[in-house]
Amino acid sequence: MVQSKLPNTTRSIFSAVSSLIEETGALDMAIGRIDFPCPEELTELAASYIKAGNNNYAPLEGIFKLRSEISVRVKEHYGHEFDPKTEVTITAGTIQAIHTAISTVVKDDDEVIVFEPAFESFVPSIILNGGKPVYVQLKTPGFKIDWEELRKMISTKTRMIILNSPHNPSGSVLSENDMQQLQRLTNGTNITILSDEIFESIIFDNQKHQSIARFPKLIERSFIISSFGPLYNINGWGISYCLAPEKLMAEFRKVQQIQIYNVNTPLQYALADYLPRNYSFEDVSELYQGKRSYFNRLLENSLYTVLPAQGGYFQLIDYSKISDEPDAVFADRLARDFGIATLPISAFYHEKTKARYIRVCFAKENSKLEQAAERLLQVPSMVLGDL
Repeated sequence: MVQSKLPNTTRSIFSAVSSLIEETGALDMAIGRIDFPCPEELTELAASYIKAGNNNYAPLEGIFKLRSEISVRVKEHYGHEFDPKTEVTITAGTIQAIHTAISTVVKDDDEVIVFEPAFESFVPSIILNGGKPVYVQLKTPGFKIDWEELRKMISTKTRMIILNSPHNPSGSVLSENDMQQLQRLTNGTNITILSDEIFESIIFDNQKHQSIARFPKLIERSFIISSFGPLYNINGWGISYCLAPEKLMAEFRKVQQIQIYNVNTPLQYALADYLPRNYSFEDVSELYQGKRSYFNRLLENSLYTVLPAQGGYFQLIDYSKISDEPDAVFADRLARDFGIATLPISAFYHEKTKARYIRVCFAKENSKLEQAAERLLQVPSMVLGDL
């Protein structure tokens, strides 16, 4: 008989929703599948490296040229130069990078601050390493950190704080003031920060992404995780990277070497060639801001309440004026009765929530956004007073 290491972890919500989509044929607005193609030049570079025979193992830490290019681009954007030899590591996707970072520092009985709603892989990684997740709720409607509440949750056992900005699922972003608060909170402590910044390239409304890499006192205690997926529409390539000071990265690499042996070699070479000429965030942010605004306009004057995402390509929609059903029930009914698949926000909490939000991915062509809005608008209100 096998005793589960994750007794409270069930089937991934993404697997469950994928099965629901297959069963019902519902329009997929739930999963972060992007409608837009990988840049042609990048696909040609990838093909050329495969054909040229660059198909052997890459170094554990990644192709040096790619690490060097990442270092240059990060310095251009945020001002800090990470040494590509010792402070940049290529990873087999974001979830692996996050799990490796947690495994690097979290030990038995260590406490890890997790802001909810939170991506589903954070907590299982903490538990597998013997740690204890300490949940702090982001404050609605803006999904912001209450710094006074956070201070009360910090203890001598706090080993790590996990950040995610732009935030999945809410699309909120951390401000410069947030980062300064974090700096004051962690100063003089043994707390490590894990910053999930995979949507750094998608920021709206003339805001700046407040990367950990902008703040020297935070850099010295942080792992920064980012990805090329959202920038180049290559989520399926499974190539991300971690930035950290040498003392942390040396330990990160020790753990990674027993988790994976290699990250896709020809695709690393292709990215190393492509990055120098194609690392502007402006075009991708403009594209997705337009998609967000267009989709949200389609729901104007409806009973849905939309809090416009500040970054990323997910949008939360409050349906409380339409139904008082739990979000999982409402999302299931949307798929079965109205042909649209969405994600319930409860999938991002460890306990039941009374929040009435669904998450929609707007990384879609306009025609699909129009179909999605049309189907959402077909749902009649079941709330007394709105009938």
